[in-house]
Amino acid sequence: MAGKRRENEAGSSNDLRADVLRVLGVLKVATADQIQRLSSPHLTYRHTTKPTPAKRKEARTASHRAAVNDLRRHGLAVDGGRTRGGEETRLLTKDGLAAAAIDLDREIEEMGGMPKSAGRSGASHPMTVNETVIALIRPKPNLNKVMREPAEAVAAARAAVDAPDGIGTLASYATEVALPVKGTWKNPAIGSARADVVLTAPEAGVPLLFIEADNCTEEAALIAQKFDKYARFFQRQEKDTDGIEKPMWRTRWSAPPSDEYERVHPPVLLVFHQVGQRSAKNQMARVADLTRHHWQGRWHPQGGYHSYDRCIPIVATTLEELRAHGPAGPAFWRFGRDHRQPLLEAIGNARRDAYLARRRQAAREEERRREEREAAQREARRPVCADCGQKFTDARWEAIGYTRDWSKRQSHPHLCEDCQDRAVAAEQQAEADERERQEQERLRQEAEEQAAAQKAGGWLSRFRT
Repeated sequence: MAGKRRENEAGSSNDLRADVLRVLGVLKVATADQIQRLSSPHLTYRHTTKPTPAKRKEARTASHRAAVNDLRRHGLAVDGGRTRGGEETRLLTKDGLAAAAIDLDREIEEMGGMPKSAGRSGASHPMTVNETVIALIRPKPNLNKVMREPAEAVAAARAAVDAPDGIGTLASYATEVALPVKGTWKNPAIGSARADVVLTAPEAGVPLLFIEADNCTEEAALIAQKFDKYARFFQRQEKDTDGIEKPMWRTRWSAPPSDEYERVHPPVLLVFHQVGQRSAKNQMARVADLTRHHWQGRWHPQGGYHSYDRCIPIVATTLEELRAHGPAGPAFWRFGRDHRQPLLEAIGNARRDAYLARRRQAAREEERRREEREAAQREARRPVCADCGQKFTDARWEAIGYTRDWSKRQSHPHLCEDCQDRAVAAEQQAEADERERQEQERLRQEAEEQAAAQKAGGWLSRFRT
């Protein structure tokens, strides 16, 4: 076609290479189908007129396959083998991870490790991890990019947009994250845990969630042993940059501070995918039984809730349930509970939250009543004007109590401000009247003295003649 590069018959992939870097930087190994569903979900509803599912997938993933090939030619990506279904997988080279770290705004040490033997083993576990991330995010298509498609495709895209939201974005996730029980983040000691996925989405109510994926191939005892490592990691203390010792995980991730009631470890989500021969339901029950000492709380009879101080909240679901209901649906079983809940409720403690809310409300009510009592007692002490009988205002009450500056002392502390003004004015008028009277009296006396002097002078002049 005119305008397309010869080495890339699907067209230029410049705009998609950054998306591929971001997806592979998070997931580490993925198929073009998974890359497309995460970065360009609207393409899922394109090419619906193709005759077979295979041709539809080939058409909607063509651009991303071309972008991956471009990255491979630049030494940023390599083949990762094939899945058991025959799909090609891709992963990044060291240079590719460095480039992805820039796009994801992460330090290279935060990128996590690579999944072991992904391609050689059919990538079964990494694919389950990827599908878990996609099911949690639930990427929504841009309807403006599918409006010209057949009505059925538009309706399907609209249904996806209207469905409950997922949790976070691609940047909210990290995979293959070491959780060192000894050593450092970069060089964890043997025996450390490695989280399949770490989710940080505080804006969605999930400050920190560790996720483990299982294809129902491992024995339940091996899965349970992972929680021994998790417990050791959660209990590890390190000094932070402020010099204060705190749980090591808090030096890397943020989470609400523990309160006076309990200090719960971060939750862990188990996602079972029915690939192996073991029953997912039986796996959940068996793992729950083997990890009871990690998750079982203590009953708080006064508050009517379980306290999980130093416990690990463990939640389980299946990939099928997660895909069907999403994080907002009743797909999650919190070990120790008898029903399934949405994710936020499952990792939370609703009874405890309600108890604490009642305590806070009771404290607010008691504070309000105390303030009312103090206000009533204060009103009972409020001075009353000795003249008009009105109660003093707060400003007047404060003014009459002023003793540090003699210039600010009140002349009539038993009167309100208005009556004091009138009393002061009356006193000033009385003083003025008295001064006027005294002046008149002085003038009268002077006049009398002058008249007397004149009279005395008249008699003397007669005697002289």
